[in-house]
Amino acid sequence: MRGEALQTDTLADRVYRAIRDAITTGELRPGQKVTERGFAEQLSVSPTPVREAIRRLEQDGLLERSGPRTVKVAMFGGVAIQDLAEVEVGLRGMVARFAARHATPEQLDGLDAILDEADDLLILIKQRHESGQDVDKHVGRLFDAMQLFNGLVESCAGNPVLVRLLDQTRVFSYPERRSRVIERVSVDDTFGLDRYTTHRALVRALRAGDSARAEALVLEDARGGLGDLLAGR
Repeated sequence: MRGEALQTDTLADRVYRAIRDAITTGELRPGQKVTERGFAEQLSVSPTPVREAIRRLEQDGLLERSGPRTVKVAMFGGVAIQDLAEVEVGLRGMVARFAARHATPEQLDGLDAILDEADDLLILIKQRHESGQDVDKHVGRLFDAMQLFNGLVESCAGNPVLVRLLDQTRVFSYPERRSRVIERVSVDDTFGLDRYTTHRALVRALRAGDSARAEALVLEDARGGLGDLLAGR
C-alpha cells in the first residue's frame, strides 16, 4: 500500500507541474475554463491525481473553482506567479546555506570543473555571435552545464526534503526555462552575464563555509534570473 501511495503522490506531483507550466507559459489563459476530465484525458491519467493537483493549484491562487468538476485559470495569475517566484528564490537561498555547511572538497572541485567548461562555452558563443553564426546549440549546452551546476549545489546541501520542496515550486519547468534562455541569448549575447560571475563567488563562499554569503549570492542571482524570464512572459 505504501508503495502504491508513493506512486500516486509522484503522479500527482507531475500533473501539478504540467498544469502549472501550462498556466505560467500562457498555454492556459486567464479566465479559461477547464475540467478535471479534460486534464485527465489530456495527460492520460486517472481523475485522482488531477483532483489533487487542482486542489494545490487553487491553494496557490492559480486556479479558481467555478463548478463541481470545473475550474478556471485565475485572472490574477500574474500576482500568484510572482508569489511563487519569491518562494522559489527563498528556497534556492536556503539550499545554498545548507550547501555551505555540508559540501565536500570533491563536490566543490566538481563545481569549479563545470564552470571551467561554461567559461569555454561563453567564449565560443561570443565568437559565433560576432561572426553572425547560429548559437542556439551552444547556448543550450551552456544552459545544461549551469543546470548541472545548480543540481550539484543542491546535492551539496544534503537535504532531500528541501530539494523536493524546491522542485515543487519552480516557476518554469526545465524545458520551458531552457527555451526562454536560448531565445533571449540568441538575440542578446549579454543576457545574464551580469549574474554569471556570481557562480565563482558562490563556490568561494561554499569553500569558506560562509553560509550567509552563499545564500545572499544565490538570492540575488535567482531573483534577477527569474525576474528577467518573467518579464518576457
